[in-house]
Amino acid sequence: MSITFRPHKLKRKRKIGFLARMSTKSGRKIINNRRKKGRKRLAG
Repeated sequence: MSITFRPHKLKRKRKIGFLARMSTKSGRKIINNRRKKGRKRLAG
């Protein structure tokens, strides 16, 4: 059995980073929902 989670900072930022979220309409919705909720961290 192999290790399933192998973290990579750059890959993560490209997929779920702030700029990645802002680049799509649904991503902007996520950011706005997290702002409304008062999250300290808006994006991964």
